[in-house]
This record gives sequence, structure tokens and C-alpha cells, in this order.
Amino acid sequence: MFITLNGEEHEITSGTTVESLLNEQNIKPAAVAIEHNGTILERGTYQNAVLNDGDTMEVIRFIGGG
Repeated sequence: MFITLNGEEHEITSGTTVESLLNEQNIKPAAVAIEHNGTILERGTYQNAVLNDGDTMEVIRFIGGG
């Protein structure tokens, strides 16, 4: 299956969750916001949000500064 992650096509296995994809990409869930098919996901739902063929996902990273 293929999804679009931050504008780039990625191949994933069936049953991949948002949480498992973040782990594969070495992204800390606490440091990002996720938009899945146009909807912002609550952090507590990442482990149950299963990705499907053709989904789009944007990972927005928080950057501090001052």
C-alpha cells in the first residue's frame, strides 16, 4: 500500500498505525501534530489510527526558539 507522507509517496504494510509509522520514521509523537486525511488527530489516538492505501498524512514538528 502507498500513502502520501508530507507530500512524498511512501510504501507501508497493511495494518500500519500512525504510531508505528512515527516509530519507523524515528519521530517522537510528543513533538509533532498529525493531520490525517485533512483532520488533526489527537495524540492519544495515534496507536489506533490505522492507515489505508491512498491516505495522506502531514507531520508538523514543533520548533522552539526565541
